[in-house]
Amino acid sequence: MVDWKVRGIRGATTIAENSVAAIQEGVTELLDEIEAHNQFEGEDIICVFFSATSDLDAIFPAAIARKRPGWNLVPLLDLQQMHVAGSLERCIRILIQVNSPFPQSAMIHRYLRKAKNLRPDLEIVDSVI
Repeated sequence: MVDWKVRGIRGATTIAENSVAAIQEGVTELLDEIEAHNQFEGEDIICVFFSATSDLDAIFPAAIARKRPGWNLVPLLDLQQMHVAGSLERCIRILIQVNSPFPQSAMIHRYLRKAKNLRPDLEIVDSVI
């Protein structure tokens, strides 16, 4: 019997400008990368938290995610990141909680664009588990 547990998958990206098109592009790229490197389906997702810096307000990231195949019933929540002086601008972060038979150490976190600097320790070689 496989032991399924709740696991967390993190990620972040930066957005070129505060526009619907730019945010859609960045969120879609981030979710595509996370899905490509982790084995889960929409029904495995418990919930997803998005946070965005206050300079991004053209569209909710969750509205973009909700359009993905299998994500229409996933509980999604958008939050505004705490402002910290000198922190990364136009940044969207994500936390996906999924049921998985894999250990937490097998979860592949994706940090894209300028957000790569947030967690250089999690840089991966492009391989799928």
